[in-house]
Amino acid sequence: MHAQHQTQQSVQNKAEIARLLLQANDAYGESNNPRQRYARRLEARQESRELLEKIATMAPDNAAVYGLLGRIEMDEGRLDRAQLLFNQSLSINPDQAQQYTNLGYWALTSDRPALAEQYFQEALNRDRQSAAAFCGIAHAKRQQGQFDVAYLHYRKLVQLDLNWPSVFSGMATCASHLSVDRADTELAQDAIRLLQRSDLPHQVLGGFVAGIIRQQYDLDNPAARIILDAASDDELLLLALEKTLMPDVAVEGLITLLRHAILVEVAQTADLREELHRLVMALALYDDRTGYALLTGEQESALVDTINNSIAAQFALGESMNAIAGSLMISAMYGALFHQSFAPSVGQWNLTEWPVGLQSLMAASYYHRATEESIKQQFDEKAGELALARADVPQAWPSWTRLTTHPETSLKSLMKVRLGLDDIAMPETARIMICGADSGQRALELATCLNDVEIIAVDESLSNIARAGRHAQDRGLENIVFWPWSLAQRFIADGHKVQWIEIGRLPSTAMTETSLAAIIQDAAAQDTVVHLHTCPTGQLPVDRHLRELIEQHDLPATSASLRRLRRMVLNNAQDPVWADLLKEEDFFGLGGCHSRWFRPQDSRQLETVMAMLCNEVDWKLVRAQDNDGHTLSLGPVQKQLHAEASGNSVQSVVGQPLTLYFTKRR
Repeated sequence: MHAQHQTQQSVQNKAEIARLLLQANDAYGESNNPRQRYARRLEARQESRELLEKIATMAPDNAAVYGLLGRIEMDEGRLDRAQLLFNQSLSINPDQAQQYTNLGYWALTSDRPALAEQYFQEALNRDRQSAAAFCGIAHAKRQQGQFDVAYLHYRKLVQLDLNWPSVFSGMATCASHLSVDRADTELAQDAIRLLQRSDLPHQVLGGFVAGIIRQQYDLDNPAARIILDAASDDELLLLALEKTLMPDVAVEGLITLLRHAILVEVAQTADLREELHRLVMALALYDDRTGYALLTGEQESALVDTINNSIAAQFALGESMNAIAGSLMISAMYGALFHQSFAPSVGQWNLTEWPVGLQSLMAASYYHRATEESIKQQFDEKAGELALARADVPQAWPSWTRLTTHPETSLKSLMKVRLGLDDIAMPETARIMICGADSGQRALELATCLNDVEIIAVDESLSNIARAGRHAQDRGLENIVFWPWSLAQRFIADGHKVQWIEIGRLPSTAMTETSLAAIIQDAAAQDTVVHLHTCPTGQLPVDRHLRELIEQHDLPATSASLRRLRRMVLNNAQDPVWADLLKEEDFFGLGGCHSRWFRPQDSRQLETVMAMLCNEVDWKLVRAQDNDGHTLSLGPVQKQLHAEASGNSVQSVVGQPLTLYFTKRR
């Protein structure tokens, strides 16, 4: 009877342990559910931990318990503790594919992708069907720069209908590093699939898609025939025009050719065929994204002027929306409707009154610009735009289409996990200042995913401030503001401090009264983090040559000047002197060209900041990364900083592609 009672008790204990382990797994799954609020995810993680610790007292030799505890420790940034727990689990049961998979992700988090690949392979040796391990190998290959191999791994997972966000995100990252040298139907289908997803930053796919289209249309062949009707049915081309910027001279030529062909047909037939509607709207959206950088011939300009005059007459006669819509679509291929003389008449209708298929074009070409103009009116800097023609107001840049999605977290957690800063005093709501926020993508991503911050995003371009501010309004974000430098300087001068300073685009050479180093010095409190990149863009020799041309010929900072300079480069695209510039996305938008040639970053500002941060009495280097995001040993970087502090400019980190994080000691 005693033996039977013990057996019954053992069965009951095993059932209880199994039930608790199931609950712990469910709670852990909830802790990593991006759809859950961050506070709830933390609660679920703690629930899982408590359940696992209870099981460990009941069954000290349960291998699964230690594995799951290790994953919790890894999520909280305690990587050494996580490794010990994974190995402890394997010491109990050496044949667990799951624990080798866990160790693989631990190695990836520790920035050791080669070791991660070995662990994932060990997992697959034990379980050939482990999708998590196979996906881990893809991640490891990507981190090692083997983008083609990683891409094929991700594709295989997609073919198996594993629609994990991390798979598509990894695939898109790899695609942005691939060179396409032949027409490939599978690649085209991949690109369509990626562009159709709403959770990816489509702007990173521009080069990849351009390579496919270049081969698909045989654009390196001068005798290649471009058929307008075929282009209007090409889903990849249409999606690319709607969602990306393609930095390729030949593809820009194709786009310009298609636009011209449509204009000529409309001029000859006085009709815009319905079959061409989507292509026309896609071309209009694309040209808007470039800041209307596409080259236009004299005859084209004359035809467009005739169409615009006709639209003004239609409005004067009170014609209906449907009667005017086709002409507006053609006009929008060549310039923003907001810039035209008939713009006030467009505003008689609300955006939602337009046909659904036309609303995205009307928003980009008129309504969004009207909203941004109202945002600009808040700032004194608007006075500087009053003397400019509407079409000469600099374009917001970079021209992105979607934010990168990140799960909700906190700045405190980020500082703990990424920088190892666990014992610093932080206010309940921390303040981030982004100096040089461009058109706001990075700032908006931080505002969206960090739940314990308020963000001050600063830029010298009023167009950038207005564009980013509109996006913040559209998303209902109340924890971020976009300000010009003058307002940010007054805020800091009033004694306000920030806990995190991120340096994006440096002040331009025109901002002689702004000292970035002084702003950082005044804004930083003890333990403030400064995050910066040491290689500013727009510093190519050819950029300096173009700035010299601008100065020699006294060219005004107008759209016409920028198009003249672009035409000169495009007409000589085969000359090797322009090769590096033609690889830069900036060249393919007027906003990028304006920033590089009329408002170049002042590298002296970065040199002054680095001279301040090299002072080890006040500042401490806590993390360094290379251009690929890999963590670097601090010793060699610190040695360079010592040399720079001693006046050795040869060993300066300025100009090297590094990302550095410093904290203020006092």
